[in-house]
Amino acid sequence: MKKKIFKKLYSEIFVFFLITLFTLSSIVWILQAVNFLDIVSEDGHSISTYFKFSSLVIAKIINETFLLSFFLALFYILVVYEENNQLLIYWSNSISKKKFLNNIIIFSFGLIVVSLLLSFYVVPFTQDKARSYIRTSNLDFFPSLIKPKKFIDTVENLTVFLDTKENQKMEKIILKDSSNLNNIQIIIAKEGQIVNENNNKFLILNNGKIINTNLEKRSTIFDFKETTFDLNKYHTKTTTKTKVQEINSANIINCLKNIVPEKSIKFKNFNCHENIRKELSQEIYKRLYLPFYIILISIVVCFLILNSHINSDYKFNKIKIFLVGILFVVFSEVSVNFISENNFKNLMILIILPILILSFYLTFLRKVKISS
Repeated sequence: MKKKIFKKLYSEIFVFFLITLFTLSSIVWILQAVNFLDIVSEDGHSISTYFKFSSLVIAKIINETFLLSFFLALFYILVVYEENNQLLIYWSNSISKKKFLNNIIIFSFGLIVVSLLLSFYVVPFTQDKARSYIRTSNLDFFPSLIKPKKFIDTVENLTVFLDTKENQKMEKIILKDSSNLNNIQIIIAKEGQIVNENNNKFLILNNGKIINTNLEKRSTIFDFKETTFDLNKYHTKTTTKTKVQEINSANIINCLKNIVPEKSIKFKNFNCHENIRKELSQEIYKRLYLPFYIILISIVVCFLILNSHINSDYKFNKIKIFLVGILFVVFSEVSVNFISENNFKNLMILIILPILILSFYLTFLRKVKISS
């Protein structure tokens, strides 16, 4: 009987947790989708790239709303159980409030495992895939990128200006190629047209000049009737640098273990050096430590079962528990900013959570003992 009623409780918490997680993640995804449109409007990628990229960030959004969703779900279910007198079923079956709390904590460990898998493996993998997808994609980025009468420098090592544009045809074009610092090239053309050959894009320029300038500021000028400018080697600036949240967790740990002052270690997609120690420490803290705030949230919300809804101070206690829970959800995110290069300071941050868990757990037991 005891297993059966706890199984029902777990299933209701889990179902409402999934509903809450889906709702919050959808809201955040829609709000962020506006920012993702920069990929189309500023970075010059196609709509298909936009939708594929935005779908790959869903795992990150789920991970970011995980703790809040669990708090809201557990809080709602326990309030419903208390106000509908469903908790009396547990007390009448000789289940103590301590055992009830312990079972909720055990249940929370399952969600901690899911959260760890998300933050440690899934999110870095999908974030890296999203970045790699854009980096390797040249899906029509140049045609959608350039705008008439504007200097566009979103593309790495390339500045573009044109006077008019109609479909693939352009007039009065200026290109500055800085990919080779020993020979900066400026191309001025009367007209041009983008052509696509075997999924490779080229800019055919007509009636213009090529100005090559070396390190000594000496220039050579060539006139041309027609020349071909290869667009395939260029990528937007936002796709060139790997972000910390995209780095494999094992690589972050290896980097932190092997960082040597004034020395850089080359990893697969980033350089490990002293300057990024703080960023890496904060990221690994987020991935490995924040999921354990689920235990603290479980204990805080279970304070709801200590006070019956028929008591005059029930509503006040309910609001107080809700605010404390929200406070710890916010604190879990804010605490990341306190992680630094200082190991002693980091240790002080790390012991806060165990102290809070132990303090609230012992306070819960003390209140149970007083009320019994």
